[in-house]
Amino acid sequence: MYRMKQISLTAMANFRRWRSNPQVWLAFGLGFVICFLLSNKVLLFAQEHNTILQVLEPFIWTFGDANSILLVSLCLLLLFADVPNVSNEVPLFLVRMNRMNWMLGQILYMVLGTLAFVGFILVSTCLLAGLHAYSANLWSDTAAILGYSQIGRKIAVPAFVKVLELSFPYPCMLHIFGLMLGYSVFMAGLILYLNLWKGNYGMIGGIAFSGFGFLLNPEVIANWFHIPLERIRIANIIFGWISPLNHATYYMHNFGYDNLPKLWVSYVFFILGSLILFGLSLWKIQTYAFQFTGTQNIT
Repeated sequence: MYRMKQISLTAMANFRRWRSNPQVWLAFGLGFVICFLLSNKVLLFAQEHNTILQVLEPFIWTFGDANSILLVSLCLLLLFADVPNVSNEVPLFLVRMNRMNWMLGQILYMVLGTLAFVGFILVSTCLLAGLHAYSANLWSDTAAILGYSQIGRKIAVPAFVKVLELSFPYPCMLHIFGLMLGYSVFMAGLILYLNLWKGNYGMIGGIAFSGFGFLLNPEVIANWFHIPLERIRIANIIFGWISPLNHATYYMHNFGYDNLPKLWVSYVFFILGSLILFGLSLWKIQTYAFQFTGTQNIT
């Protein structure tokens, strides 16, 4: 019980810095701007065709796409670029608790902070839908038009027929939220470990991680190398299994008639990957040399 209190106090100390940290405000501000710009296509389409939306559909059609997830996840670089934050109160924490508890507090802060950020993205898209939406667990006429015609593809809205036929808005939203959260926590764990291992390399590692996911997009590869349609389907399956970004993309999963990973496989992938990275951080903190201005190193 006392150990949990120490871990919680460490996490709370990080959250208290949010009020005066411009990077945090910038991350949430950019997140809202991204939500507005990406979901605006769906909202304008509904207004132009005089149709209404299910309140979750702006979130579903916006963040069911890999590129949208990639853009939002980059905001985490601002949110967690300086973790673990070695501020003035850290020497006191290290005197009153061991390094393991302190690092567990940092990990708890990152998980809860990521949950808050992804939740903010969900709430923002729902608010942007405004009065043009309803809350029933049924797909709207707008979704049917986008999914069963070529209009969705023309305006770059990923409304896929298999999503409409095999799921409902609320379960679909929960899966997209869970996949985004898993991908974001995995990325946050990578940032934390690289900051501990190589100073401030977390930012570089996060950008490289995002670039790796972008390059393993089958559409990008097909455009670059002019791969024919038959091979694109094979590449789609291969990259669907090995790319973390594709694991975070809802429609890139097996719904019963292809060889893509199932949803539970992606959840296991993100959970195990995050646990490994956090475990490496706990191992690294035992030999990490703290540096405080005006003090000697704590080794």
